[in-house]
Amino acid sequence: MTLGDWLPDPATRRHATPQAGRQRNFVEQAVWAEAAGFHSVHLGEHHFSEYILSAPPVVLAAIAERTERIRLSTATTLAANLDPLRVAEDYATVDQLSNGRVELVMGKGAFSDTFRTFGQPWEEADPRYVENVELLLRVWSEEEVSCSPRFRAPLRSITVQPRPLQRPHPPVWIGSAGASVDLAARNGLPLMLPSVFGPAELFQPARDRYLERWEAHGRDPADARVGTCAHCFVARDSQEARRRWLPYYDQYLRWAGALLASQHQPMDFDWRAESFIDEVAMCGSPAQLVERIGKLRESLGTQRHLVMFDPGGLPEAELRECIELFGSEVMPALAD
Repeated sequence: MTLGDWLPDPATRRHATPQAGRQRNFVEQAVWAEAAGFHSVHLGEHHFSEYILSAPPVVLAAIAERTERIRLSTATTLAANLDPLRVAEDYATVDQLSNGRVELVMGKGAFSDTFRTFGQPWEEADPRYVENVELLLRVWSEEEVSCSPRFRAPLRSITVQPRPLQRPHPPVWIGSAGASVDLAARNGLPLMLPSVFGPAELFQPARDRYLERWEAHGRDPADARVGTCAHCFVARDSQEARRRWLPYYDQYLRWAGALLASQHQPMDFDWRAESFIDEVAMCGSPAQLVERIGKLRESLGTQRHLVMFDPGGLPEAELRECIELFGSEVMPALAD
């Protein structure tokens, strides 16, 4: 997973690569990940900040042309901000180009500036999100759609083209640890927990609520799926991992905490890497990461775990080494 921050090296205060190089690196990470045996690559979406990954379908299309097997997913598609018909068109196009490898993780978004700049009231974020997710599912699943949504013009016998290759539609996850877990359960969608923000016990109530509502809608509990995500760095031994990663991760957390606060989304965290690195992030040797991910999977019953290796200006050579080591020594030990 990458969210696409473009931060300078914490020591030199200079960017290791221009923006064009960082955009190309998103594609290269996916190529390395496929070679290392990863199941999927997930791209975040942000606007108007130093998160410069703002067009995931464009980057995923580029990745599709460089890869053959790896699943092509978002880490967040900002469903409350985007026209769901355009989302359907964009990602169905990538699904066609990639021979049916697209998935989406839908998110409401946490940045009030994004809503304001797009001319959308922040107070409408929740109902917009629900309406847009459910309209996306309809226009992908039904050949013709007629309806009168609250937040867009009415549809009269609309058929979105192209049709997605995967039927009835590409997998759609709901990213949430709040009220949107009900949206996931109601529509029979998998749930992605934003576990980069805290230890497993923080997300157990959301997981439990999801499973409870899933069964209340008459669904088989065996069909429910839960995912987690974490910032991650792996090296041959734990001390080496901490030494190499800590300056980059510390810079990233301080920057991300200030950004969230500026968006009226302050979180009651100690945004220093020393506080996160042992309880929330995963940093250490391959054996330590196997143990940490295994415990998280056992605690939350997860079927998918996303790992974010690249926050804070990490040099490309170290990033590639980390991805390859994780693929060769961590993932095989976690395979069922």
